[in-house]
Amino acid sequence: MRITRTTPHRTLARRVRLIAVTSGLATAAAIALPASGATAAEPAPTKFSAAALSDASDALRSAHVGGAAWYTDKKADKVVVTVDSTVSKADLAKIKKEAGRNAGALEINRTDGKFEKYIAGGEAITTGGARCSLGFNVQDGAGTKFALTAGHCTNIGSSWSIGTTVGSSFPGNDYGLIQHSDPGAADGRVSLYNGSFQEITGAGDASVGQSVQRSGSTTGLHGGSVTGLNATVDYGPDGIVEGMIQTDVCAEPGDSGGALFSGETALGLTSGGSGNCSSGGVTFYQPVPEALAAYGVSII
Repeated sequence: MRITRTTPHRTLARRVRLIAVTSGLATAAAIALPASGATAAEPAPTKFSAAALSDASDALRSAHVGGAAWYTDKKADKVVVTVDSTVSKADLAKIKKEAGRNAGALEINRTDGKFEKYIAGGEAITTGGARCSLGFNVQDGAGTKFALTAGHCTNIGSSWSIGTTVGSSFPGNDYGLIQHSDPGAADGRVSLYNGSFQEITGAGDASVGQSVQRSGSTTGLHGGSVTGLNATVDYGPDGIVEGMIQTDVCAEPGDSGGALFSGETALGLTSGGSGNCSSGGVTFYQPVPEALAAYGVSII
């Protein structure tokens, strides 16, 4: 009887090698082929700190490009920049270069027309050959009556159709004060240019998205909403103003100084902007509470 010798250790080794090879292929396949329905992860958007947003805002001031306006939207993590038609591609490149590593924080939007001060409340006030609009009538603790209007208006004349300039701040701010020569004519209301008036009982701060109205001597009454706060506007050679309310309410030259309000609340004084009341535009307003505090007066 012939006995055949077997070698179980060789067979076992071969089986182990096969298992190892198979396992290796399975692992390689798992790496190369994503599971059904899986997608590659998108990179997380860059987040900018408060300091970075502040630096980006400062960069715009350093670039000093006339026709640019901006405000910081902390919720959106952006510095929202609006540029008028005079701002070129080279100007935009200058802004981005100045912002450096924070250039990604800039959200740049373009608007038609040119940012300019509106030289020309509601109703007209004049000095020499210039016309502006009265914002709100105010009084001090002694009951002396004044008209609150834009500072770039009071800068151009000391003698007005309604009285005499006693305070003016522009650029930086855009508010001015004219003492009424006829105190009895100081009406605490705003003209709606339809024969009626809006009572104004106090002043307040604007909020983004708020519905507002603007009254001015060139275009009368128009409405819209607040789109940004604490905006900085570069009027080029005329200077930079800060802390402005940005809106989509139209305005034109001569509406300067006019009243921005919501219901019975005074909000702003028309500073400037671009566009017109045929095609629309962007307009900026000096907040009223700041001006009241500067002169120690209150709404009549």
